[in-house]
Amino acid sequence: MIPFTDDEIYHAVKSNLPKVAAYVNSHGGGIKLLGVGHGTVYIELTGTCHGCSMSLMTTKMVVQRQLQELIHPELNVVNVDGTSENALPEDCYSEEENTKKEKLFDKVKKYF
Repeated sequence: MIPFTDDEIYHAVKSNLPKVAAYVNSHGGGIKLLGVGHGTVYIELTGTCHGCSMSLMTTKMVVQRQLQELIHPELNVVNVDGTSENALPEDCYSEEENTKKEKLFDKVKKYF
């Protein structure tokens, strides 16, 4: 069991992503961090890596392996590629979602 919250994992991945993305960048691609849900990191491979036949291998053998070494050995990484089995769950943590919630709170707090 991973002893970190989803937001802690998200920020750890975000800070380590430039190190992990070096291989992907060397092939003309990139990695976009989409969110973290229940200890699983959801990414999107971009550029030439998006839709590549080797994207599963890149996700598991490069991205996941390096993040496991840097953060936690049980970390799982999923490339959100448009298929139903690799979909981004609605309840995952992301800064974008967190920012939306904060903006909504700012709009309604004047009523309290």
